[in-house]
Amino acid sequence: MSVKTYAITTSLIFFLVAVLHSLRLFYQWDVWIGGWHAPMWASVVGLIVTGFLCFAGFRVTRQSGRWFSLFR
Repeated sequence: MSVKTYAITTSLIFFLVAVLHSLRLFYQWDVWIGGWHAPMWASVVGLIVTGFLCFAGFRVTRQSGRWFSLFR
């Protein structure tokens, strides 16, 4: 698998997770994990992190696969 294919695949997965976090925030969905209620701020953090990872992954696809130049 090439770096470009990997970056596109992971970026799409992170995009879908970011969409789910934003839907949870918009519709105020409750999430219970093993009896623990996940607070809304966890989705805010999740949205920021997955949004950045999605952006960074799509940016890598435009830079011919050079991981070291991600933040230039």
